[in-house]
Amino acid sequence: MDILLPLFGIVTAIAIGAASPGPSFLLVARIAVAGGRSRGLAAAAGMGFGGVVFAALALAGLIALLASVDWLYLLLRLAGGAYLLLLAWRIWRGARAPLAVPDDMTEASRPRGLLRAFVTGLVTQLSNPKTAVVYAGIFAALLPAQPTAALILVLPPLVFAVECGWYALVAVAFSATRPRAAYLRGKHWIDRCAGGVMALLGLRLIGSSLRG
Repeated sequence: MDILLPLFGIVTAIAIGAASPGPSFLLVARIAVAGGRSRGLAAAAGMGFGGVVFAALALAGLIALLASVDWLYLLLRLAGGAYLLLLAWRIWRGARAPLAVPDDMTEASRPRGLLRAFVTGLVTQLSNPKTAVVYAGIFAALLPAQPTAALILVLPPLVFAVECGWYALVAVAFSATRPRAAYLRGKHWIDRCAGGVMALLGLRLIGSSLRG
């Protein structure tokens, strides 16, 4: 019973953060629409694993160390912004390219495609160190001063369930027939808008980092 209250608070806070619009949502939705449900779910799993990495680092106290080393934190935030800009450029560049939508049970389920979607989701999740600091803040505010071993052990799987679960819902919703058909009809403009939003998010991360 002692661990239920902090667990509920932490899970709720992480769920609210995961559901907030951002590059992760945009990327999973696009992968699901363009590549099918299997790849969307693989990207969702990558997002979930990235959340576990942040949670583990926060529990280990490494996020506090990172935040205290200004130049390293700045470097990581700049790298994250640069990665988002790279994604934006790739999406924008491929806006006019025709898209052959794979069959979700065959081509989209091939290991290479699934692995690529997973890695893309993972790297996108890890590209924003601000998310790591949010995890550290949530844990600092809601974890007891002396957390039990059971609480520490159960947190990473719960984080994965929340992060992966939310993005899995996004993948399932956007891989349905109607969203995919709408994407194919307006691919050029949708990709241009998606690339523009991703670029703005990357520039915002870089700009806030430099303003410090």
